[in-house]
Amino acid sequence: MTVGEKQAGTGNPPEVLDGPFSTRQLLRIDEALRLADQGTGLVFSVFVGGLDEPIREHAERLHRQLAEPDRSVLIAVSPNQRQLEIVTGRHARKRIPDTYARLAALSMVAAFGGGDLAGGIINGLDQLASHAGKG
Repeated sequence: MTVGEKQAGTGNPPEVLDGPFSTRQLLRIDEALRLADQGTGLVFSVFVGGLDEPIREHAERLHRQLAEPDRSVLIAVSPNQRQLEIVTGRHARKRIPDTYARLAALSMVAAFGGGDLAGGIINGLDQLASHAGKG
């Protein structure tokens, strides 16, 4: 479903439009995800919402539910809890070691602190993809 489509049978727009992002921001995040995927051969995903305690375990559960968890990178952000987790699969971790994921996280947190949730996610995706390189 694209951002502008209505949910079948409800006449209502999808719930994603009720979230913290404008349509323009959603399109920019979608483009950043597409570029990261195409440029690296890895699969990048973003989750924005509440995370259950313990936070890291919840993010890892979300990551395991992805279609290709070994090749996937999940950025899980809970703005209300002020939490960020980056989870990399077995294959992805070889190309994006924890040290580089932490650097991207620091950059994202700085942007979030300045009130730029979408920009932080986009910059984080770019940094992670740049480090992973071509796959």
